[in-house]
Amino acid sequence: MQFDRAKLKAAILYTCGRCEAHQLGSVKLHKVLYYADMLHYAFVGTPITGSTYRKRPFGPTCDELLPALRELNKQGAIDIRDVDYFGYVKREYIAVESPETHRFSNIEKGILDEVIEFVCFSNSAKTISEFSHNRAWEIAEFGEVLPYNSVFHIFPSEVSPETMEWATAEVKKLEDQRSSGTALGSISFGDFRRRVLETVRGK
Repeated sequence: MQFDRAKLKAAILYTCGRCEAHQLGSVKLHKVLYYADMLHYAFVGTPITGSTYRKRPFGPTCDELLPALRELNKQGAIDIRDVDYFGYVKREYIAVESPETHRFSNIEKGILDEVIEFVCFSNSAKTISEFSHNRAWEIAEFGEVLPYNSVFHIFPSEVSPETMEWATAEVKKLEDQRSSGTALGSISFGDFRRRVLETVRGK
């Protein structure tokens, strides 16, 4: 996969700009990038940034994140500070400049928004680390690269009847539109991603 450094830096700034400082630390930032890239690959066939991800004790990490953060900090685009967090040192990131959102397609931005919501607003660093210990993470050795096609291991191997019913209804809608000559509307990736995440989380 081709790595896009400018897009990675834009994704980092965008994520930092969406979150309050206390909502985003190093663990969550790694997870936002991982899930955004992997989900976009699963649904579209290409990642957003093309970054490299490896298996680490607290879940997948992005090889290119630290160099990109150093560049952004040196440029004055982001402020990085260490704070006390219940006796531990937590690194926080504050966006100083606005991200170059024109680099993202609507689908890419939509995936980023949903992943940020899930990782930063609905989980703690501990719970998102536990969640990221999925099948794709389990079958890899520590330090090993997690290939993009490993994303399919995080989806449930058995599809629930409710999900099948929903998918069947969506297919029928598309078939009805085609047969009636009606122009097809855009596919709702948001609904699909949301259903997959709910299924994976056991909702």
